[in-house]
Amino acid sequence: MPETASTTRAPAALLPSLAPLLHEWLPRQRWFAGKGRRVTGFTLEAATELLPLDGTGPGLLHLLVRVEQPGRPTGTPADCYQILLGVRTQLPPRLAPALIGRIRQGPLAGRAVYEGLRDPRLAGLLYERLRTPGRIGPLTFQGTTELPASLAPRVLDTEQSNSSLVYGDTYILKIFRRVSPGVNPDLELPLALARAGCARVPAPVAWFESGASTLGVLQPYLRDSRDGWRLALDALADGREFTTEAHALGRATAEVHLSLATALPTEALLRTQTEHLAAEMDQRLHAAAQAVPALLPYVPGLRSVFAAAGEGSGHLQRIHGDLHLGQTLRAADGGWSVIDFEGEPAKPLAERCRPQPAVRDVAGMLRSFDYAARTHRPWSPEWAARCRAAYCTGYAETSGTDPREDPALLRAYETDKAVYEVLYEARNRPDWLPVPMAAIERLAGGE
Repeated sequence: MPETASTTRAPAALLPSLAPLLHEWLPRQRWFAGKGRRVTGFTLEAATELLPLDGTGPGLLHLLVRVEQPGRPTGTPADCYQILLGVRTQLPPRLAPALIGRIRQGPLAGRAVYEGLRDPRLAGLLYERLRTPGRIGPLTFQGTTELPASLAPRVLDTEQSNSSLVYGDTYILKIFRRVSPGVNPDLELPLALARAGCARVPAPVAWFESGASTLGVLQPYLRDSRDGWRLALDALADGREFTTEAHALGRATAEVHLSLATALPTEALLRTQTEHLAAEMDQRLHAAAQAVPALLPYVPGLRSVFAAAGEGSGHLQRIHGDLHLGQTLRAADGGWSVIDFEGEPAKPLAERCRPQPAVRDVAGMLRSFDYAARTHRPWSPEWAARCRAAYCTGYAETSGTDPREDPALLRAYETDKAVYEVLYEARNRPDWLPVPMAAIERLAGGE
């Protein structure tokens, strides 16, 4: 690996010179989690020159920056973000859309800084670092297999909480933008599944980290696959059933759950734990109803759903944590893969890594079928119901346990998900609010 500086020559002066640009640029990024709250300051955690900044060509500066914002709970650290900045004296016209700004003072005064992932040369350099395991300053690059050289990069524009690069339609690199201490489950769980021989999840081939924090994961890119959400919408548009696909997807989900239970520890689900889960759901309902008054008439019925879940049983294990049709890919031969094991990015890493009942994943997928059905006019709840039944049947055939045999816990998780959806849609897409509200009415009524 070429020798590089581990930090800039004047790290103390670097952040003040970048701060005015970051104040403007960061809140506009789709992956920035602190939208709606003002940025009051920055703290530089690490600055690493992946490509020296004093050469004639572009430099690549890797930053870990804490962003201070009001409103966070007392005692919790500010969010830390991973930023990759390209640095050039002159920015070529093709990179003009990636421009962040020109630095006025400090060690990089007069230089243009821009989103480094948008520069094919710098994106290619990142891949070359992954090809050559080793350490650069605080960053460590690791891999499981030898990677081919010189794969052309392109940025995927579909990510929300992260950023992704595809290399030669062969590999995909997910870069985690908001970074937490600890191994990200999107690395931990696919590695565990690979060791267990589960072929339903693309196995990581390389990754990089800083200390104990996972920064990025490289996996095979399933270029000939289509995501389950788009396939479901196509079926609806064509007037076709989706039960065969849903049945196969249920089997694939069960395979993943069984492999996770084999590869990682499990524990019995105690009565005290189900009562705690139910209490947490009840608290989320109370907060959501205060924010969305449309929920208020249904609160008594929904609370009874959560109360009944306190009598559930079973076991706890590692799960996907954010399973829906958009987290699945179907190959041309009909085989399903499951991707994106990060869990819900807004939740703390410790919570996302906590063992949970597998029916939580099942409930997420059941809600996804409802969402798909609602995109079509006229709305066909029967289409969604048939998909939901087929999915559960496929799951039961593989796992040996039908999730419908624990209706109280399954209904509680589906209700909890619908409550979350109500809050999200009310804040972000009011036109979509009828989708989760239809589920709220059904679940509160005991259907």
